[in-house]
Amino acid sequence: MSSAMPAGARDLLGHRPFLFFLSSRSLSRFSSQIGAVAIGWQIYDLTGSAFELGMVGLIQFLPTALLVFVAGHAADRFERKRVVQACQVAEALTALFLAGSTFAGTISEIQIFVATFVLGIAGAFESPATAALLPLIAPQGSLQRATAISSGAAQVATITGPALGGFAYALMPSAPYGIMMVFWLFGALLTGGIGRLQQAAAKNGEVSDDLFAGVTFVRSNPAILGTISLDLFAVLFGGVTALLPIYARDILHTGPLGLGILRAAPALGALLMTMVLARHTINRRVGMRMFQSVIVFGVATVVFALSHWMWLSALALAVLGAADTISVVIRFSLVQLATPDEMRGRVGAVNFLFINASNQLGQFESGVTAALLGAVPSAVLGGVATVAVALLWMKLFPTLRDVEKLE
Repeated sequence: MSSAMPAGARDLLGHRPFLFFLSSRSLSRFSSQIGAVAIGWQIYDLTGSAFELGMVGLIQFLPTALLVFVAGHAADRFERKRVVQACQVAEALTALFLAGSTFAGTISEIQIFVATFVLGIAGAFESPATAALLPLIAPQGSLQRATAISSGAAQVATITGPALGGFAYALMPSAPYGIMMVFWLFGALLTGGIGRLQQAAAKNGEVSDDLFAGVTFVRSNPAILGTISLDLFAVLFGGVTALLPIYARDILHTGPLGLGILRAAPALGALLMTMVLARHTINRRVGMRMFQSVIVFGVATVVFALSHWMWLSALALAVLGAADTISVVIRFSLVQLATPDEMRGRVGAVNFLFINASNQLGQFESGVTAALLGAVPSAVLGGVATVAVALLWMKLFPTLRDVEKLE
């Protein structure tokens, strides 16, 4: 395959390094989704405590907050493929411990929390290394399409992983952990099969040794700063995931099945959009397209907030997911292409921290606003604020708005 010609979707899937990368990343994502269901269910089975259940998310997020800059530095100092492999092996061993302890009946909530913390550490190192790995694998001019395909595979895992985890747990509580172990081990083997990559060597000097060089680089690059901060505030204000149980029960008057449909709708819309972007990349006015997608995200949030019909609510969430996918593909491609290879790990770590912070704080913001104003005003206010942020950012970051092409 010529590195000078952009690869089509079919060519990318026939490109061995990308196929190995995609398979490995998908297996890791499946394992994480299975683990989220199994660990949450088991903790609640053991304790019956909603507080203990909430602690699972906090414990898994803490390593990201504490180690994200160290993890980004590791992705730039060491061979990224080996960093990802080491994380997958550590995750597989942790899953083996959970499977064995659960099967033997000796598992306790403390052991699950410790295992969750270890998984959080591995995830903190794996995510920036994986993100910085893709530009080295995708043929020249094909990063946007490769990102879309990779995002689509992640959405498949998001939709089907929890169902697989729940089904496996129903058969035997140790079964999901066994599946996770096998998936992560196969993922590590596939990562090793990617082959040799031309990763830029870390340069000796102050910048290469600076854990916070990614922050400095982002602050000095208006396009990247605008891209990352736009996502932070858009998700912070516009996220409605935390409110879905309220909408399902009190507004749409549906049961658990309806809640499941609402939760799946954004991922389904995102998956359909990735299929479109995998075949038809955005070749002009990409900066403006990103802002437009964020505005559509905000408008869809308002439609969902005001809807009293199940079909319209699900449709609005699907449109929301599709619009978010356009923004994600453009944002990831823009950040990776505008960052020197020797800095991609640390810049990716900053991006990863912003994404996690926006998701966590966004759920908190939605819950607090809903408690003060009610669910509908909270969701409407969030959607309007997202549109306002997009319009304001267009003024504050004209270089980002005027980006014409990615590759």
